[in-house]
Amino acid sequence: MAKLLYSATMSLDGFIAGPGGDMSWLTEHFVGDGGESATVARLLADVGAILVGHNTFGGDDPNRGTDKEGAFGGQYHGPVVVLTHRPPADPPADITFCTDLPTAVDQAKAAEGDKYVNVLGANVAKQCLEAGLLDEVLVFIAPVLLGDGVPLFRSDGGTTVRLTPIPGETTHWYRVADR
Repeated sequence: MAKLLYSATMSLDGFIAGPGGDMSWLTEHFVGDGGESATVARLLADVGAILVGHNTFGGDDPNRGTDKEGAFGGQYHGPVVVLTHRPPADPPADITFCTDLPTAVDQAKAAEGDKYVNVLGANVAKQCLEAGLLDEVLVFIAPVLLGDGVPLFRSDGGTTVRLTPIPGETTHWYRVADR
């Protein structure tokens, strides 16, 4: 059965993007120095589809215009489902746009085969958590402090989501326990 996994690279102070959605810090602090590159390679091989929000899909890509543009530094080539209230009138042929979460999740799961649906973007991850759909969370921590930006997870009024480490996995790979 398809699993939804929220993965992100986060600054040490908890941000996945800097102020205004800035992602330029990733080019200098990209994961891969402390043994994480093997986990990234394994993850990439296990991702069958990406579910992404509009802001992340159209946002700042520090590798724009290079061969590293796109998810996983340009290494991902597969189905992409974008959750948005504003789908384009003339969408690219290789991207699916959906206007509601259940349809987007269903489309991504249908496209993924027996692999993960990788959730990208804090807002979509939050929606998946609130709907009880998110199965796992994987966080890579970059050695940088951003001070402000888009947090890994934010819930107005506060929400506690319990996570349990997945045995045999990297340090910051968790199963969502509150499901």
